Amino acid sequence: MSAFEPSATCPSHDPLGHTVELGRDRPILLDCGVGLSPVTVAYQTYGRLNADRSNAILLCHALTGDHYVADPHPITGKPGWWIDLVGPGNVFDTDRYFLICSNVLGGCMGTTGPKDVDPATGQPWGQTFPVITIGDMVRVQARLLDHLGIGNLFCVVGGSMGGMQVLEWCVSYPERVFAAIPIATAARHSAQNIAFHEVGRQAIIADPDWREGNYLQHGLKPHRGLAVARMAAHITYLSETALHRKFGRNLQDRDAVSYGFGPDFQVESYLRHQGSTFVDRFDANSYLYITRAMDYFDLAAQHGGVLANAFANTRTRFCVVSFSSDWLFPTPESRAVVHALNAVAANVSFVEVQSDKGHDAFLLDEPEFHATLTGFLEGAAEHRGLPRKGGTFR
Repeated sequence: MSAFEPSATCPSHDPLGHTVELGRDRPILLDCGVGLSPVTVAYQTYGRLNADRSNAILLCHALTGDHYVADPHPITGKPGWWIDLVGPGNVFDTDRYFLICSNVLGGCMGTTGPKDVDPATGQPWGQTFPVITIGDMVRVQARLLDHLGIGNLFCVVGGSMGGMQVLEWCVSYPERVFAAIPIATAARHSAQNIAFHEVGRQAIIADPDWREGNYLQHGLKPHRGLAVARMAAHITYLSETALHRKFGRNLQDRDAVSYGFGPDFQVESYLRHQGSTFVDRFDANSYLYITRAMDYFDLAAQHGGVLANAFANTRTRFCVVSFSSDWLFPTPESRAVVHALNAVAANVSFVEVQSDKGHDAFLLDEPEFHATLTGFLEGAAEHRGLPRKGGTFR
């Protein structure tokens, strides 16, 4: 059997997703030095893999995302995070492409993470789960593709932390990536972003129900700390203009301030709602581990402190996208990636989308962004030899 021969037929679409156990025969070696085995991976697919397996696109989710790209979330019931982009005739045309998205290592929606049971103890991993990196997440994704019999990707796409995974793919597995679209991301996490993450982590750790990370054994969850962490992070996903347009200084269900500390303002009520609903679908320890993985991400540090070295001899076609009002991953961070790619004569295009919606613009209705994705994919598909829209697969 070849290295990329599938152990089973590539799965058809299932709204509840799929799971596979990896690493029993060959543990997955993490950057911290731990060999993890087995690793369960939850994933979703859309579309159909063509005969020569050349139309696969890997979609990489952001920090609090998951593999339910275009399906209702099984806990919240909300639509998938890119539901408007995935489907027949859409940007990610399921009549042309085979899409894969997996819940990341360390996650809490089916892929092995700290809330799962450590087979050595029979108890939830909690804080004994090994510390992970973006590289580890990508390593697990590569094993998943091996399992599915997909040797090379037509394209890998993702925003925010998903964009970090895209860049890691291009550096760690350059021979497997034909095209790449890193969106609203950076080649390293900034000091400001590390600081915001630390505030969130400390909010969780300070919650008395955290119990040194062993809250599940006590039948508890650090709801208050995790809600505060989400509130703080959510502010960074928006822009001041977007916040003002949506809320301004409008009061919440009252005609005058209360001279108290309840949610007088609509923006306060909104943030509290974001925090309270988040704790229903996310695990606190997963939040700690995944934010830490983002903090550790630094491609230049892995290559002598020179980012261009990370992309030496790359043959991948890149489209780097940023948003003008994104202050979490501002445009200069994307330009640094573009400059590094230019330094090694890579095939790269760059678009700064004009938007006042902040970092979350990549998840929202932004026609210029969607047109950029479509245009790049069309050009890449032509060079890849994939059929045009309305054509038939080989």
